[in-house]
Amino acid sequence: MTLTSRILLAMFLGIVLGSSLNFLISMGWLGEGVLFKAVDILVEDILDGIGLIFVASLKLLVIPLVFVSLICGVTALGNNARMGAIASKTLLLYLLTTALAISAAILAALLIQPGVGADLVSTTTYSATQAPPLKQVFVDIFPSNPVRAMAEGKMLQIIVFALLLGYAITLSGDAGKRVTAIFRDFEHVIMKMVEVLMLLAPYGVFCLLAKLFSQLGIGAILDLAKYFLTVVFVLFLHALGVYALLLKFLTGLNPRLLYMKMRHVWAFAFSTASSGATLPITLRAVEKRLGVNTSVASFTVPLGATINMDGTAIMQGVATVFIAQVYNIPLGPAELITVVLTATLASVGTAAVPGVGLITLAMVLQQVGLPVEGIALIIGVDRLLDMLRTAVNVTGDATVSLIVANHEGDLDRKVYNDPQADLLTDVTDEAVTAS
Repeated sequence: MTLTSRILLAMFLGIVLGSSLNFLISMGWLGEGVLFKAVDILVEDILDGIGLIFVASLKLLVIPLVFVSLICGVTALGNNARMGAIASKTLLLYLLTTALAISAAILAALLIQPGVGADLVSTTTYSATQAPPLKQVFVDIFPSNPVRAMAEGKMLQIIVFALLLGYAITLSGDAGKRVTAIFRDFEHVIMKMVEVLMLLAPYGVFCLLAKLFSQLGIGAILDLAKYFLTVVFVLFLHALGVYALLLKFLTGLNPRLLYMKMRHVWAFAFSTASSGATLPITLRAVEKRLGVNTSVASFTVPLGATINMDGTAIMQGVATVFIAQVYNIPLGPAELITVVLTATLASVGTAAVPGVGLITLAMVLQQVGLPVEGIALIIGVDRLLDMLRTAVNVTGDATVSLIVANHEGDLDRKVYNDPQADLLTDVTDEAVTAS
């Protein structure tokens, strides 16, 4: 079996096991004796423990991978103005796809009307975390202490520092060449760490999903089925429709190959529900499977993992209309335009805030005069939707990387068009066979 097949099988088995345990517990068939305690130990200690270790191992690679890859990318560009062009194109494309995502979400929610006639009484409360002022957001992008930025995982600060350091290296002559060689060797070593971690991927994915579905089960979806399915519909429409059209018209590439080569990245994104934790896998796939040059991928992918929130924007668009319909509050054209602008700009402005999805949703609701406590209605299914949103987000990162690389002449079309261009799978399969 290929790596992707093993991960997909692990996802299926994890969902089946978790849902089965949830059903047995909810029906009371396990009782409260030894069997119930054994299942509790299996879920809370074994499955959860292995899943947390796996996610921690992924996050371990994020900071060194982003830092080293960005420096290698900047030094590969050399002392020229291309970084400015790459940065501007990348940022504009991310904002464009986010605006398209939330616009489609609002339109679909207005047509489907998931909140009309809903009789939902929430016993949960939600306290909105205060978002930082806009000035503070821009100030916080620039690090005063790069070591502290790395320790706290402040990705935008790390990106800025890596760009400055990489640019300084290109100006340093022979000394810069020696430092560049060190970073390139370091990058190779980190990529080998990614390959080693991929050997454990199916087991980590299995444990994460088994633990999650043992808690949620299927009942959480049924209570908010119309809202849930509306969000899922727009997520699939955006991922398989909008990205495909952009890729086809702006690059001429076959979108089917993109989706085929992103399958194992989707599995990681779905399991971890974190673009940041999936970043090492996304970056590896964009470079090795899709053919994007390191000089572009090392900038576009980390930036996308930080500010690209197409999936979250879709949730915000549908949730805003849903909450308005539940509370019977009409939204006019001015309010809908405000939702689009607020959510699009918030995708950049609140990138470093924990729980960014619900925080930006609270900001949107406040802007159009909707009750923030309405967020409590959707918390029950937000975790499952977050997993799908993350898969959409990483697809957007890869799509934008391909478009920018194509326009910069840094896309290897032979690699992209080669269905077998999967070095990570080949290496992993060899290691499995040897073991």
